[in-house]
Amino acid sequence: MLKPLVEDFIQLFYPLICPVCGTQLVHGEKFLCTGCLLHMPLSNYHEYEDNPVAKAFWGRVKVENATAYYLFEKGSKYQKLIHQLKYKGRKNIGLELGKMFGDNLQETVFQQVDLIIPVPLHYKKLKKRGFNQSELISHGMSEAMKKEVDTKTLVRKVANPTQTRKTRVERWENVEGIFELKDPDRFKGRHILLVDDVLTTGATLEACTDAVLEAPGTKVSIAVLAYVL
Repeated sequence: MLKPLVEDFIQLFYPLICPVCGTQLVHGEKFLCTGCLLHMPLSNYHEYEDNPVAKAFWGRVKVENATAYYLFEKGSKYQKLIHQLKYKGRKNIGLELGKMFGDNLQETVFQQVDLIIPVPLHYKKLKKRGFNQSELISHGMSEAMKKEVDTKTLVRKVANPTQTRKTRVERWENVEGIFELKDPDRFKGRHILLVDDVLTTGATLEACTDAVLEAPGTKVSIAVLAYVL
């Protein structure tokens, strides 16, 4: 009884705002208002093997399964979720959406994975930003799926420039060979779920997959929080 009263008291002075529509959250709403949560454009790609996320890697790299939690068009109100997470430090968005994503993937082929691996940031960018949004999403998924998160084995060895404003070809060139495995035996014979926040061209995730598949007998599946239409 005490905790809800304390939360209500705090919200009198520090009201929580829905990052999608900007309305004040009411008691029982965690980070999205009920309306935005109900109308969230879920992809349901996990139900289809030939979905657009999977097709992004066809003929390029071996991926077992691939999916996205929700869809957005650039400029849509749901794009604000990623912006608030990535650039405004709203860490709870990553954790909560990760939990929802993980719940969504229970009792699917994605539950067969052994380890959840967030796409790593270079240590310099991690120090500057203070957190890795893909790692937050991964920890939320881990809580729902009861799978271990590994943030030590796959590393970004090159602090490559941001992908923003690069052409499709430039994006592929920008990430080629920038990831490596510190301990390939850690992944040997295991099914790895690579997690990222947004899929555009798939260049970064392809580079990650190439590095992971260097471990003998490894399989890779991919899960992204949002797919850009």
